[in-house]
Amino acid sequence: MALHEQLARIDRYRELAGFQTEPAQMRAAGPGKIGELRLGFSLRDGRSVLHDLYRVAPLLVQQTLYWDEAMPELPIVSVISVGGGILQGDRYHIAIDVAEGASAHVTSQGANRIHQMDANYASQHQEIRAAAGSYLEFLPHFTIPYRTSRFVSETEITADETATVLYAEMAMTGRKHHHALERFGFDLLSMRVRARRPDGRLLFAEKLLIEQGNDTLDLPAVARGYDAFANVLCLTPPETAARIDERMTINAAPGHPRAMSGVSRLPNGAGLMFRAVGVESYDVRAEVKRFWTVVREEARGRTLPDDFLWQ
Repeated sequence: MALHEQLARIDRYRELAGFQTEPAQMRAAGPGKIGELRLGFSLRDGRSVLHDLYRVAPLLVQQTLYWDEAMPELPIVSVISVGGGILQGDRYHIAIDVAEGASAHVTSQGANRIHQMDANYASQHQEIRAAAGSYLEFLPHFTIPYRTSRFVSETEITADETATVLYAEMAMTGRKHHHALERFGFDLLSMRVRARRPDGRLLFAEKLLIEQGNDTLDLPAVARGYDAFANVLCLTPPETAARIDERMTINAAPGHPRAMSGVSRLPNGAGLMFRAVGVESYDVRAEVKRFWTVVREEARGRTLPDDFLWQ
């Protein structure tokens, strides 16, 4: 689907019906408001390389690094936003393609900050394709929605049955240490994920939707006492998923622990879902890293270094 068709489809989302006014400064999706990034990884001479790179500001990738001592053949790419955050009317498109047998680790330079808005909204469309035997870790940093912001993220994953894709969405309830009104002060946060096989067969679809005025957000089973959230999907072969599931323990201590987490099976033998809530972002990052470590060990037979990111 062409980019303009994707943007038009997102624009018709039910939750965006009330956020269609044009910004006074610059029209939505106008020149300089659409950021594009295309990353293609393939296997060459025993290690994976970034063979295809296309970028349109404000999204930027500078260089592929190989500093993971446990997986020296793993290319590590950090996505940079030169705009300092997402503004009203911004539209981002990210495409990641991992070829047969290749591997990659994609992260972001820092938190994804969604700035205050008085018109329109911001959106992000992501496409992930993982070929046979490939391995991808796509672990961006936290999304932080500022007061009155509106952000929609849509992710399409196409994964071969023998591939492993570790994909994380992590979000804060707002700038909790900036102002009391920032906690759940945003107007809209919508994150949708759909996964398919290369033949088009749908594996699962899910959507996290938080809208202003929802009085269920602080219920005990939702977000009472917690300000950080992570939803991590691991698409992997059933035998690998079974080994990961067997090793993972539920973190749900009585009282009010710093973080709580658990694992569940995805439908159609697609893999596992790991979810965590925490008081601060670092509490959730620790839980995600615990899951990430087990996934890498079972899917690739490699250990995640203790000092790898998020420390």
